[in-house]
This record gives sequence, structure tokens and C-alpha cells, in this order.
Amino acid sequence: MLSETFITAIRAQPKTASSAIAKDIGIYLHELHPNPSIKSSFKKSSTPVHALVATASHIFAAQADKAVVHVYSRERGGQEALISFPERIHSLALVGDATLALGTAEGRVILWEVCTGRQVSTPAAHLQLVSTVAGTESHLLSGSEDSTIHVWSLPDLLSLSSKEKSEPLRSLSNHRAAITDLALGHSASTTNICVSASQDNTVIVWNYLSGDLLRTFLLSSTPLCLAVDPCDRAVYIGFEDGCIQMIEFIQSHAASHPLHDSKLQNTPVQISSVPWTAPNDAGSTLCIGLSYDGTCLLSGHTSGKIASWDTGRRLFSAEIADLNAPVTNLIMQSPFPKRRATKAITVVKPKLGDGSYIFTAQLTGSLGEGKFDYAVNTPGFPSDMLADAIFKFSQPAAASSSGDEQLRKENEDLWQVINDQRALQKKTWDKYTKLKAKEA
Repeated sequence: MLSETFITAIRAQPKTASSAIAKDIGIYLHELHPNPSIKSSFKKSSTPVHALVATASHIFAAQADKAVVHVYSRERGGQEALISFPERIHSLALVGDATLALGTAEGRVILWEVCTGRQVSTPAAHLQLVSTVAGTESHLLSGSEDSTIHVWSLPDLLSLSSKEKSEPLRSLSNHRAAITDLALGHSASTTNICVSASQDNTVIVWNYLSGDLLRTFLLSSTPLCLAVDPCDRAVYIGFEDGCIQMIEFIQSHAASHPLHDSKLQNTPVQISSVPWTAPNDAGSTLCIGLSYDGTCLLSGHTSGKIASWDTGRRLFSAEIADLNAPVTNLIMQSPFPKRRATKAITVVKPKLGDGSYIFTAQLTGSLGEGKFDYAVNTPGFPSDMLADAIFKFSQPAAASSSGDEQLRKENEDLWQVINDQRALQKKTWDKYTKLKAKEA
């Protein structure tokens, strides 16, 4: 049976003693389906919002108010490394297969290739700390408390040939207060969207590849976190008052996609629909995540509660866990993970400065059994190989192909030329012999 899991992280230690949850646990691996439960945990972590990243082999957690990232091995079930950086880390994101983007307190982004240890840093393009980062295979977006969003080219940042500091491709600067979250769409086309939330009580949808503002939504409360529907049909927003709001991008009566209607792009939309109400003691919504099919929304709150919401009915469904400390990060794990050609067994610590790099990873999958392996692993001689050999020895010689006929014709032509030359040489020699005989 397929199981869907998710990972959560908390900040600081639990506020009160709990017999069910150990005091020093900071990261939890949950099972959502078929039965909600905590499957495993990792100790000694206090993670701020937007500062948790998970791969198939590792979990990376930036530590609150520190220039440190804890690395946990999912296979070994414990902490593998403690990585120090020159600046405090406020946000994390995974870009590409094994590259970690780290937003710092000084307004720059650090890229760390975990399989080589290579470390690249952007200029301090932001005036304040980088509160959130998000990325794809080709682009990196950084949002800051200075209210701006920068779009970077990932190949330019990771280029081995370029010695100059890369600059942002463009800046998105329509917000008037700190950026609280960024969420990217799931398209691979040039119209992929980015949704940004800000403390100015707005949510803006962008085409980050062109820099176009597609839609501005005005909210009644401060948005803290975002999650985009798996089909990019809507965005879900977690608020400071603990409520959840869904904003649909597609309208049933519209002839075209409203986000790409130029007549609507410059007109802000006031959201008047009633938000989904959380239990009174839940606290602010710090993180949200959607199930694989988009039918279930999970939210983490300052009270330590993890709530489940029915997106179809737009109602609070149940409380599935209480971690007894603010739940700052929630990462959904797909039941159909992408197959990778390599897997990082151990991370390589960042190296400052240029130099030679060694790629350290394990090849995954199998090339399949070859003929040699098949012959070795079969008792005696394989019957199908014997039959094939007997057939090849017993069958009559194959008829000449068109290629052989061409070669034979060319050989005959060459021999004709040689014979003509021999006849001419013999005739010339006979004349020479007769002339010599007369002179004698």
C-alpha cells in the first residue's frame, strides 16, 4: 500500500514536559496515510521558519539565531554533520538534485553543492536578511525583509568558467513590506508562476521568468505561508490569526485564464470570501503543505498543533498531532519520489575558495544482467546459448549482400586495370627487345 509522509520541525524546546514527546526532539517524520502517526524523529534541532529541506537521503535544518546547519542521515537515523557558515542562516531551499540554497542575515544567498563541497555566494543584493528562498532546476528566487524579490540564473551562479559575481536577472519590487513566503508553480514552461506573500497584507502572482505582475490580491490579515495547488489552480494562505484562505486562479465562467488576462493584471482584487477558521487555541499558522492529490491541507501552528483541512469542503478536519512547541516547517513527501541516478551517502562539507572538487555519491539503480553475468550465474551452459551456437554452425553460408557484390565488382575492375597494364608492359618490352636485336 502506498503511504504518504511529511516532515515537520519545531523551534526551541517543548514548553512543558510531555510523556509522549521527548524534550530534545526537534524534527519529526510523520505518516499521513493510511493512519496519521509519528514514525521517527531526530534530536537536537531548533529550526526557524522556511529553514528545513529534505532529500531522499538527508535532512538539512538551519538552527535559529545561529550560523549553523544540522545535517541528519535518514538511513542511519541520526545527526551526520554540523556545518558552520560565515553568516547566520535564515532560510533554506533545495535547487536541482543536490544543491542547497541558504539565505543569510547579510542579504546574500549561499549555494552549497552537497556532493562536491563547492560553495558559491551571491553579492549582498538584499538590504536586509533573506527571509525565504525557492528554486527550480534553472532559477533561484530570494525574498527579503527589504520587500524585494530577486530572480537569479542558477547556471550562471554555478558556472565554473565565470569569475565575475553574478547579478540578479530581475527584481520584483511591488511589495511595500517584508516578504514572508515564496511558492513556485509546477510548470516547466516559460509561463510558470511565483506567488509571494508580504506583511503589507498582499499576495502577488508573478511570471518570474518575464518579470510580469499577473495579479495582486488584497487580504484582511497578514499572510505568513503559502502552498500552491498541485495543478496550479489555486494558492492556499496561512494567516497570523491561524486561519486558512484559498484563492482560486481559475474561474469557471472565464473564457481565458484570469492570470494571463492583461485587462485584469493592473487591478488589485480584494478577497472577501470567509477564511477557514482554526480551533481557538491553535495560534498563528507558520507553515502549510498539500497532499499529493491536493485534497488534504496540513498546517503547523505556534501552539504545536498540526491541523488537517478538507480542501473540497473547505473546513477544518482534525488535529493529527501536538508537538508541544511552535511548528515552523512542514514538508510533504510524494508517494512517488523521483528516481535519481545518484544518491548522496555522506555530504561533503563546504570548501571556501576555488580548487579541485571530487563528486562523491552512490550510483542508484541497475544496468541489468548482461550476457556474461547470465552465463556465469546459470548452472552449466545455458540451453538458449547452446541452441543459438548450434544454429549458427549448422545454417548454410549466407548469400552475398549488396555490399559484398559491390566489393567484388570493384576488385574485378582493379584486376582488369592490372592485366591491361601488364599487357602494355609486355608489348613495350617486346618492341624494346626487337630494337636491341637489330642494333646488334
